[in-house]
Amino acid sequence: MNPAQHGAAVAAETAEFVATVTAADLSTPVPTCPGWSLADLTRHVGSVHRWFTELLRQRIQHPPTSRVVDLRLPEHTDALPDWLAMSAAEAAEVFAATDLDAPMWAWGVDQHARFWVRRMLFETLVHRVDAQLALGRSPQIDRALAVDGIDEFLTNLPHAASFAPLTAQLRAPDRTIRFSCTDANTDADADADGDWLVELRPGGFALVADHSEPRPADATVRGTAADLLLLLYGRLDHRSEAFQLLGDTSLLAHWFTHSAF
Repeated sequence: MNPAQHGAAVAAETAEFVATVTAADLSTPVPTCPGWSLADLTRHVGSVHRWFTELLRQRIQHPPTSRVVDLRLPEHTDALPDWLAMSAAEAAEVFAATDLDAPMWAWGVDQHARFWVRRMLFETLVHRVDAQLALGRSPQIDRALAVDGIDEFLTNLPHAASFAPLTAQLRAPDRTIRFSCTDANTDADADADGDWLVELRPGGFALVADHSEPRPADATVRGTAADLLLLLYGRLDHRSEAFQLLGDTSLLAHWFTHSAF
């Protein structure tokens, strides 16, 4: 997916989130976000939208020294869905006015404005899933979107220690974990093939390329792209029947214990 597609997907995911929570009981607990209600979840997503939008508007070049932003939160909880929709509309305006290829500070690998649009997309998507699960629905995730989300997660996770400190313990003496999609890619022209290899080293870990000559991994997790995305975000358990586990299960346990985002 390209940055323009990411922007359109943010709008689509937000619209689905808004449709999910509109007319719902916003005091409903969200099991996948312990301690949160649907109101908390909606407030969080809209706050992220407004924060990232402000970063893009300012085109910051250094880590921000303050996270203060005018959230314009509504006075009444039942107005939160409309407030979230307005947050997304404001973000879309900034996306359209921004050169997404422009250099910009980001906490992840891609030091360009487009980083924040892609990050907003998957923050919104995962929490849209949280909302639907809380209401007993069965979330659907487009395969291409899920593949892009897996890649975004695994690419940036090595840089997330400032807010996900357990990731600093994802070290091992040159061990590898492969995440592999079981659902076929029907787009013959797609770049992503649904396979990722992560290498854990004594000094840290990183996503590595091995598409030319894929090598055996010490541990492998196989599942659909949508399930793998939710697994990486901690919404599914790797021991569930949705996944086929191969190789060193203790290495997988180490990964999932320390990779919470």
